[in-house]
Amino acid sequence: MKKPIVIAILSALLALSAFSSLLIGRYDITPSEAFGVISHNIFGAETTASAEAISVINIVRAPRIFMCLLVGAALSASGAAYQGLFRNPLVSPDILGVSSGAAVGASIAIILSLNAFGALSFAFIFGLGTVFLVSSISLAFGGGRLNTYAMILAGVVFGSLCNAVVSLLKYLSDAETKLPEITFWLMGTMSRSGAIENAAIMLFAFAIGFTPLYLLRWRINLLSFGEEEARSLGVNARSTGLIIIFSATLLCAASVSICGVIGWIGLIVPHIARGIVGADYRVLLPASALLGSILVLWTDTIARSLSASEIPLGILTAFVGAPIFIYLLYKNSIVKSRL
Repeated sequence: MKKPIVIAILSALLALSAFSSLLIGRYDITPSEAFGVISHNIFGAETTASAEAISVINIVRAPRIFMCLLVGAALSASGAAYQGLFRNPLVSPDILGVSSGAAVGASIAIILSLNAFGALSFAFIFGLGTVFLVSSISLAFGGGRLNTYAMILAGVVFGSLCNAVVSLLKYLSDAETKLPEITFWLMGTMSRSGAIENAAIMLFAFAIGFTPLYLLRWRINLLSFGEEEARSLGVNARSTGLIIIFSATLLCAASVSICGVIGWIGLIVPHIARGIVGADYRVLLPASALLGSILVLWTDTIARSLSASEIPLGILTAFVGAPIFIYLLYKNSIVKSRL
């Protein structure tokens, strides 16, 4: 199947998934009501939908669905970019400690009783700050060059350190109020991400982070062969690598700061997309973004519909992601040859 056709099919599947998600939930909405509300919002047409259905769609489900699409695309695209840059299929968006750093910032904001915007800002700043420290260490050890191995090791060290800080903050926080809030945030959830302000912030961050990755997707192909090969073809490996790291980190930090830690998406989705469209980042990057949006959307739909109390999204992504990743490892000829 031709790759543009695959992208078209994924786009159509994404639109169908978004519409289906509008109908699913503890409050039943019929397809005619959903069509009516959508037509009313876009074209101003008259609708026979009830006031309750209009409120559920416009205030609750539509903003949440929009956020799921952005977060899924952001995590998957950043994971694909990291895997190409570091030439390692086991790399995920939080390899440089952005998720752990964001968790420290959010925990501090919760303990200080800051509002939602304050918690988002703290998580975002701490996440980016952690990656900045990791990148600085890599440049220092590499003599001004981007040392990917040093960067991964520094990311592991800082990630472990940030996790220790989060554990300390949880230990020192109030067990009746602050501790449950920190714990629930760390599990990942879309329940508090549907506000218009959060959606606007996420859309802005996604536009800034995804656009450079999309424009440089052909250079990611070159960097995936190694710095020397990319440099021989006229690509400035250091500046291009830093732009890719900043863009991918921005996508991941924005997602984590708004929705908490949602694991596995940035790790498994690029693998699935690579198996469908191949390793060409000109197609792999948009395919990963579309697949990530679909997976996060359906996972969140299950999370908010499966039981009376909403299941944290990070739990379900782990249950879905771990078996898929084990299967991908089994199917990977390189891994099998080393066993």
